[in-house]
Amino acid sequence: MSTIPSSPRYLELDALRGFAVMGILLMNIVGFSMPEMAYISPAIYGGTDTPDIIIWALSYIFVDGKMRGLFTILFGASMMLLIERAQTNGENPAKVHFSRMAWLAIFGLAHYFLLWSGDILFLYAAVGCIAFFLAGLTAEDLFRRALLIFTIGFIGYIFMFGGLLYLQYQAGLPGAGSEAVENLREAIADFDTGPAAIRAEIALHRSDFLPILLAKIHNHLFDPLSSVAYNLVETLPLMMIGMALYKNGFMTGGWSAAEYRRWGVRLTAIGAIILIGITFGLIHRDFDLLLLVNASYAWNTPSQLLMTLGYAALLMSLIGKFRASPLLHRIAAVGRAAFSNYIGTSLLMTFIFYGWGLGLYGSIGRAELYLFVPAAWALMLLWSQPWLMRFRYGPLEWLWRSLAKGRPQPMRIGKSDN
Repeated sequence: MSTIPSSPRYLELDALRGFAVMGILLMNIVGFSMPEMAYISPAIYGGTDTPDIIIWALSYIFVDGKMRGLFTILFGASMMLLIERAQTNGENPAKVHFSRMAWLAIFGLAHYFLLWSGDILFLYAAVGCIAFFLAGLTAEDLFRRALLIFTIGFIGYIFMFGGLLYLQYQAGLPGAGSEAVENLREAIADFDTGPAAIRAEIALHRSDFLPILLAKIHNHLFDPLSSVAYNLVETLPLMMIGMALYKNGFMTGGWSAAEYRRWGVRLTAIGAIILIGITFGLIHRDFDLLLLVNASYAWNTPSQLLMTLGYAALLMSLIGKFRASPLLHRIAAVGRAAFSNYIGTSLLMTFIFYGWGLGLYGSIGRAELYLFVPAAWALMLLWSQPWLMRFRYGPLEWLWRSLAKGRPQPMRIGKSDN
């Protein structure tokens, strides 16, 4: 007989998390398989044939940043849920939370160095420690402060990356001196897209495990920390919005179907219209590198926020309508095992593309890459639900929970749990 009190689960949170962890692969697939800068431009790598440009445009408009944003909002909402459960169980919420964040940071660093440099777990752990101190605010205060921080960050990104365009303008003036040209060269050194840099990146990722690991240690040792500094003004507001949406009932199905649809359609449409305009402008300018950098890291952030919230509302509407669907429950199971599925996807994709596995890095076109995505989704949907019918947690969820609590947690589901 189980001695662990059952905790109520919200189908809405589980299903949203499932959609997010599946959807994030639509963008990450490029990061797994191609040089880093191909993520923002098909002209850098991946092909500029019509199918490749269409795939890039659809990804930029409808996916880029939105699934990660949804994942981040859900992290904030889940944090509030766990704080509430700790209080209900008579535990110290701070001890529970910071123990979880400490181990999540360790998992994130292991993921970054041993598997894939696109890790977000360390970022979530670090920012989650800050977000905890805001948990006592009302939903309205969380929204207001989140939007203020987000706006400050957006303005900062505009000036940061807009400065590159100004340097480019100065270097292109008639009679521009060598100093102006050198200033531009130094400023864009991190965006090296020359043939030699691309060849070196492909050769590295087609090599064995140890060279890839040593390259990260030698060249990118402090990248996880710099990622926290750079992404703080985007990640923290999104977590705060997730906390607010949990408190006002949005994330747990407390709004009406009409409200979800209305907000979903409005926010998604506004964000998409803006991004469609930016996309056509980038294509018209033949994928100018610094315009792409500005579009990807600065100009698109308001639209990403709008569409992230719009997607959340539309998905909540779908969950409410199809909550009895077997497929939806499979997606919810993917969400319950989101940690395992996230790390498992990295393991599978790096095996397919890196040299210690099949070594397909840089050898598959952008459009063809998306054939791998449905296969990965099928694996998530096939294993998650049967596993959770027998066990309380996904494998890594169990490990994380056991480490955070300092003792192995019961894993198998007993008869009393059914």
